[in-house]
Amino acid sequence: MAMTRTTFTLDEALAERARRLNVNISAAAREGVAAAVKRAMGEADRAAYQRFPEQPDSFWDEAEAWGTP
Repeated sequence: MAMTRTTFTLDEALAERARRLNVNISAAAREGVAAAVKRAMGEADRAAYQRFPEQPDSFWDEAEAWGTP
């Protein structure tokens, strides 16, 4: 997997606590961004579904019957 460098701002007290607890800030940031992206993708998917909800489609009635003699 290719990586890219990113700079972000972190509250000084939180950064100090993370250091004292041996929290890998880079790994925690990656996990947080991955979780935020997953959540945003889910929200976008739900919004798209709400804009264009599934509708009955008679084409699939026949398609499901293909295997029936």
